[in-house]
Amino acid sequence: MIDYGKLKKSLTHLILQYRNYTSLAERAGLLEIDREAVAESVIQRFEVCYDCLWKLLKRYLGEQLGIAELPNSPKPLLRIAFENRLFPSIEQWLRYADARTGTAHDYSGDKAGETLKLAGPFINDAIALYQIMAGEPWT
Repeated sequence: MIDYGKLKKSLTHLILQYRNYTSLAERAGLLEIDREAVAESVIQRFEVCYDCLWKLLKRYLGEQLGIAELPNSPKPLLRIAFENRLFPSIEQWLRYADARTGTAHDYSGDKAGETLKLAGPFINDAIALYQIMAGEPWT
């Protein structure tokens, strides 16, 4: 049996910090360094959640769907998941993979901005995938 607790926790933390990030405009008194810290935290939580998700996806594909000989990297696993109809579009998941790779050592500039733009859609897609894999609603 696959334990989805770590994914649920990392996704919950991402959701909470993303809400914090999206409410920054309403908080005029924050210093720029604090705003940057919140944005960096969203990126870090995205990374943790994404990494947890693709590793659990590998277990799900092997243990629940019985697929043998799975690759040990995200993009090929995402393609296999798409082929098995775990999500409707591969393109968006490949964007998430690229965002994760792009922010590995750089939280500034375009890469960080792209990841912050993708965080909201990623949350929705990760919840949908969680519900499929775990077989339970998101609460």
